[in-house]
Amino acid sequence: MQGENLTVWSFFFLEGFSRYPTLEIVLFVFSLVMFLITLLGNSTLILITVLDARLQSPMYLFLGNLSFMDICYTSASIPTLLVNVLSSQKTIMFSGCAVQMYLSLAMGSTECVLLAVMAYDRYLAICNPLRYPVLMNRQVCVQMAAASWVTGCLTALLETSFALQVPLCGNLIDHFTCEILAVLKLACAESLLVDMVMLVVSVLLLPIPMLLICISYVFILSTILRISSAKGRSKAFSTCGAHLTVVILYYGAALSMYLKPSSSSSQEVDKVISLLYGVLTPMLNPIIYSLRNKEVKAAMRKVLGQIPLYRTHESL
Repeated sequence: MQGENLTVWSFFFLEGFSRYPTLEIVLFVFSLVMFLITLLGNSTLILITVLDARLQSPMYLFLGNLSFMDICYTSASIPTLLVNVLSSQKTIMFSGCAVQMYLSLAMGSTECVLLAVMAYDRYLAICNPLRYPVLMNRQVCVQMAAASWVTGCLTALLETSFALQVPLCGNLIDHFTCEILAVLKLACAESLLVDMVMLVVSVLLLPIPMLLICISYVFILSTILRISSAKGRSKAFSTCGAHLTVVILYYGAALSMYLKPSSSSSQEVDKVISLLYGVLTPMLNPIIYSLRNKEVKAAMRKVLGQIPLYRTHESL
């Protein structure tokens, strides 16, 4: 048993949804479509926030970071999912698994912090509009965005480093990606240190930022209800509604995944939850923000209007 515990696996098998061959075909089609929409939608948002001078405000700086994060997150896991669905081997090298685990954790953790930062930005913009340009200047925005990235990347490095040191008694991962909780289920024995690291990081990055978001929106809602202009209330609700939709989808799925008893749900349920916050949410982010934001839609029309083919089509 000791020799087995010290086995160093050079590759892993990703079981995914191989127990359900028909479901795999449906999963491949939907994952491919959502992946392409994610790339197109988030790339478009980044492009228009860079090209349109009206979208150089702090909110769109954070939104551009969120879009870039979603592209990185889905690119780290979805291509592997698509290839493995069509392959009979469904394998991934140890190094690839480690990189995939780190990138998924880093992007997910960074998004947790960034969503809280975006809520604070909306709080200042709505509750302190006169002081907002001073409190949330360009330098502060860059620092807050950078702090989100540093926090996410460092906590992911900590979790990944500890997880890779745990002896594994198998190389069959019951997941469609190298998700850290699925990998740790292969551990030969429970590690109190790894469990503590996972718990502390999860608490710091999930319920605490969500609590800060909730507090921010209590003040935001109170301020919005005091706005005398119906148009002003509508605009504030529209902007904040988009952010809250993303928050509910993302944190709801992540909380049910990382802060639940290990025996409270099956691995199949965990896979579905992973699809929710790892595939569906990145696809919905640009749709939610663009469809509910007049400034983004106006900027998109302006950028598209500069494309000759688009102008020709409009003239017809």
